[in-house]
Amino acid sequence: MKKLSTALIFFLCVGCSQNVPQQGTTSSAPATTATAPAQEATTSKNPEMDRFINDLMAKMTLQEKIGQLNLLAVGFDVTGPVVSKNVDEKIRSGQVGGVFNTFTPVAARKLQEFAVNNTRLKIPLLFGYDVIHGHRTIFPIPLGLSTSWDMDMIERSARIAAEEASADGLNWVFSPMVDIARDPRWGRIAEGAGEDPYLGSQVAKAMVRGYQGDDLTQNNTVMACLKHFALYGAAEAGRDYGTTDMSLQRMYNEYLPPYKAAIEANVGSVMTSFNEINGIPATGNKWLLTELLRDKWGFDGFVVTDYTAINEMIPHGMGTEAEVGALALKAGTDMDMVGEVFLKHLDQAVKEGKVTEADINTACRRILEAKYKLGLFQDPYRYTDDNRATATIMKPEFIDASREIARKSMVLLKNKNNVLPLKQSGSIALIGPLAKSQRDMIGNWSAAGDWKKAVSVEEGIRNVVGNKVKINYAKGANIADDAQMLKRLNAHGGQLDLDTRTSEAMIQEAVKVARASDVIVAVVGESQGMSGEAASRADITLPGQQLELLKALKKTGKPLVLVLINGRPLALKWEEENADAILETWFAGTQAGNATADVLFGNYNPSGKLTTTFPQVVGQVPLFYNHKNTGRPYGGQLLDKYKSRYLDVENEPLYPFGYGLSYTTFNYSKPQISKTTISPTESLEVKVDVSNTGNYDGEEVVQLYIQDLVGSITRPVKELKGFRKIALKKGETQTVTFTLKPEDLKFYNYQLEHVLEPGDFKVYVGPNSRDVQEQSFKVQ
Repeated sequence: MKKLSTALIFFLCVGCSQNVPQQGTTSSAPATTATAPAQEATTSKNPEMDRFINDLMAKMTLQEKIGQLNLLAVGFDVTGPVVSKNVDEKIRSGQVGGVFNTFTPVAARKLQEFAVNNTRLKIPLLFGYDVIHGHRTIFPIPLGLSTSWDMDMIERSARIAAEEASADGLNWVFSPMVDIARDPRWGRIAEGAGEDPYLGSQVAKAMVRGYQGDDLTQNNTVMACLKHFALYGAAEAGRDYGTTDMSLQRMYNEYLPPYKAAIEANVGSVMTSFNEINGIPATGNKWLLTELLRDKWGFDGFVVTDYTAINEMIPHGMGTEAEVGALALKAGTDMDMVGEVFLKHLDQAVKEGKVTEADINTACRRILEAKYKLGLFQDPYRYTDDNRATATIMKPEFIDASREIARKSMVLLKNKNNVLPLKQSGSIALIGPLAKSQRDMIGNWSAAGDWKKAVSVEEGIRNVVGNKVKINYAKGANIADDAQMLKRLNAHGGQLDLDTRTSEAMIQEAVKVARASDVIVAVVGESQGMSGEAASRADITLPGQQLELLKALKKTGKPLVLVLINGRPLALKWEEENADAILETWFAGTQAGNATADVLFGNYNPSGKLTTTFPQVVGQVPLFYNHKNTGRPYGGQLLDKYKSRYLDVENEPLYPFGYGLSYTTFNYSKPQISKTTISPTESLEVKVDVSNTGNYDGEEVVQLYIQDLVGSITRPVKELKGFRKIALKKGETQTVTFTLKPEDLKFYNYQLEHVLEPGDFKVYVGPNSRDVQEQSFKVQ
C-alpha cells in the first residue's frame, strides 16, 4: 500500500468548498503573465474548446504548464516501485495534472476539491486507474474475453466497467491493451486479445466503444487509454520489458493494425510501451509518437508514459535524466507517469534551448483538452456521487453479465466419448490446488476487484447442482513447491498457502478420493501471479507437482476431466493424450465458479475458440497460425531431412488458432463464392451452410481466412478476414455470408504502400484455422 503524506490524508478526509472555472468562461483567479503566449493555432474541430483553452493557457506560467504534464500515484495499491512524495504541496503549487490509484467517490472528491480550491487557476485533476477486465465486477482476463469472439459481449464488459469506474471517482482507464502476442512465455499475453491483427482490431474497437460511449461528457463514460504503443507483445524471448526488433513490413501488416483500429475508434489517450523500436525506446521515439501516430494516423488525444518509462530510458542508454526528458517531450510524449522528469527538468531545458515553450504548450493543451472533453471544467465532481456508486457498483445485472461472459469465454479443448457434460448425479472427486481458490478466479490486473466476492469452482458446483452430486475433495498438490517461487509470488500479493505435507502424501489422498468417486474433476493451472506484468515463465507446463498428480489420477481408471485456470497458453502434450476432457476457463472473474459449473453440467454449451496457438512444447514458441512459408516447407515425410522441421516434435501445434469444441457437432458445406475473377475495386461474396448435426443447441464461430498466393513480398499462409458467431438449434442449418472487400485483400508492400496486388487468392472457411475448406479466385 502506498502511503500518503499527513497533509494529504487530511484533505482526503475533510471536505472543501468548490470553486472552479466553468467551460466557456475564464478563471476568476488573478491573471499572471505566462512566460510565453499559448499556442493559438489548433487543429481542433471544437472552436468553443479552443477558445476556452486559449484563454486558460494565456494565464498559465511555464511552471503551471509543466505541472499539467505530471501524473502522480496516490492510492491504495502498488503498480510499481516509486511512490510520489509531497503530493499535497505539489498539487497546491500547480505541479500535478492528474493522479492514479485514487478511487471511491469520497477519496476522489476530497482530492479534487483540494486541487480546485487550492490552486491558482483551479484546474481539475484527471483520475486514472488500471481497469483492465472490469472494475469492481470482474470479467475474464482480456485473453479470455477474446476467446468469446463475441464483440457485443466484449463491448458490454467495457461498458459495465465504465459504469462502475465512473461511479467510483474515475474518469480515465488504462485499457484496452491491444498488443499482438505470439509468445506465451510473456506474462502479459493475458492482457490482450491474442495473436491475430484482424481479431485484435475488432476487440480494440469494441473496448473503446464500451468505455467511451458516444459522449465523453456523460458521467457514466470514461476516457480509454490505448496501450502499449507499440509492439510490446513482441519482446524477445518472451521476457517482459525486453527488446523488440522487427521489419517495418511485419510491423505494419501484423502488429500495428489493432492500435490503428483503436485510433480510428477515437480512443482518447495512448500509453507508450517499455520496449525500444528501431533502436529508440518508444517513449522517446519521434517516428512512432509523432510521424506515425499523429501525422499519419491523425490521433488528436494525449500520450502518457507507462510507469516511470522516461526514467527507464537511462538504463536503455539514451542519456541523463534531463536528456531523456527532453527527448520524450520532443518525441511527442505529453504526460509523465510518476517519474517526474518533466517536472524536474523541463524548465531548465527551455532556458538551455533543448526544448521550446511551444513544445510544452502543445503537450499542455492536449491534457487540458482531455479534461474539457470529459466535462471536468464544467463540473469537476461529476464522477464523485456516492449515491450513484452505491446504486451502480456490482449491481445484480452486472453480476449476471459477468457469469454470462465468463461462460462464453470458456474453450472446450477435448471431450473424449462425450464425458462432458457431467451427470447431475453420483459423485465427483474435486481435486486440485485451484478447486477452492477465490483469489485466483479474478486473475491478474483485477485492481479494485474484491476476490472475497469471487465464486470458487467448488462453490459454483454446489450452487449449480446442490445436493444432487456428492463432492469428495482433495487438494492433491500445491500450485508451486519451489520456495523461491512462493516467496517471489507472495511478495507481490500472491496469497499462496503452502501445504506442508509431502507431495506423496497429498497425491495419495487425492487418489483415495478419486477411487471413491464416479468421475475426477481436476482443477489445475497457474496462480494469478504467474501471468501478467513481470510474470514471464520459461517453462509453460503445469507448475509444481500438478502433472505428477494427474498421472497418479489417470492410473485410477476413472474418467479424468481437467479444468484449466491460467493466463496463457500452456504446453499440455501429456494432458491432451491422457485426459478424457479438458476445459480451458482462464481466470474467469467474479462469477468464475458458477460459470465453470454451468459449462461442466451442461447448463451452457461451450462456444469459445482460441485466439492464441497452444504449442506441444515450449521449444516451438513463438508459434502462430499466420506465419510465413519457407523455401523448404516440411510435408510430413519422416526421412525428409533438409526441410524446416524439428527432429523431436512435429511442427504442428497442440491446438490451433480458432480451435474450440462444443457438446454438439457442426457440419460445414464447401464454401461458395460469387465470382472466380474480380477487379481490384470489386467485393467477393462467400457463402457457407453450417448445420448443427448433434444433440444440443449450440453456438459456432464461423471463420474466414484468405491466402495471397503470390506477392511482391512474402505473404502469410493464412490470414483471418472475417468471423461470425451464430446460434443454431439442433438440426438447424444456417447460411453464413461474408463479403470480402478490396480493403481486406490489401497489405503493406516493401515501400509501405497499402496495396491490393492482382493475382491468385484462396479463401478458406471453417471452425478453426486448420480445419477449413477452400475456394480459389483471381484479382485481375
